[in-house]
Amino acid sequence: MGNTMITGKRMSVIKKNLLPLLFVLLLSRHTFAGEIIVVAAANLAPVMDEFKSVFEKGSHDKIKIVIGSSGKLTAQIENGAPFDVFLSADTEYPEILHKKKLTLSAPKVYAYGVLVLWTTRIKDLSKGITILSDPEIKKIAIANPHVAPYGRETVKALEYCKIYQNIEKKLVYGESIAQANDFIVSGSADIGFTSKSSVLAPNLKEKGVWIEIPAEAYSRIAQSAVILNHARESDMETAKKFYELLYSAQAGEIFRKYGYTVHE
Repeated sequence: MGNTMITGKRMSVIKKNLLPLLFVLLLSRHTFAGEIIVVAAANLAPVMDEFKSVFEKGSHDKIKIVIGSSGKLTAQIENGAPFDVFLSADTEYPEILHKKKLTLSAPKVYAYGVLVLWTTRIKDLSKGITILSDPEIKKIAIANPHVAPYGRETVKALEYCKIYQNIEKKLVYGESIAQANDFIVSGSADIGFTSKSSVLAPNLKEKGVWIEIPAEAYSRIAQSAVILNHARESDMETAKKFYELLYSAQAGEIFRKYGYTVHE
């Protein structure tokens, strides 16, 4: 009996001490930071830094940003990567995921990208895209067209201008826009194609010269986003809040700042 009475007292003490702890644990679901993983195409790298700052300001919610080529990110999602929101450089890759029932809804365009020709080694681009045929240009950087939408549209632009076959052997391929940018900045390539957002990024906008590629030379780069199914397992509320931010007036201002166009 004595042992039973002592056990009962101990249980009473344990319960008394556990109640405040349980209350804190329950409360923490609301007061501690939600955290999601947002994956984005490489052309969005400078933009995502601003979005992260805007989203987390005055909030407990946190986001982790992963940057890569749209094609490779799509493959990772298909293979079960624990990502929550996907911002692609096109609409085709999110549509593939939607058709495979890996997203919560159909893709929605958040902005339209612009393709530019950029160099840190040449001072005059007045000849436009035809300069690529000049003998002194040995290497031309582009993002891999098989996994990067900007690379795909670069090939279309070269074909439209009827110079693709003439300069194809000069092309050097980056895994993404980010790597193509590295080739251009380092001088590993004489010139290259990238996103307008890249050349307007704070760390790059003072480097080299660039020109926009005529819009009629390539397909409009409609960039779309989706909430992925994994958000159900991590933090759906935070994922939805970030997704909604992408289509806000504040986001529109940020996108325009980096050379994108958005729906009015």
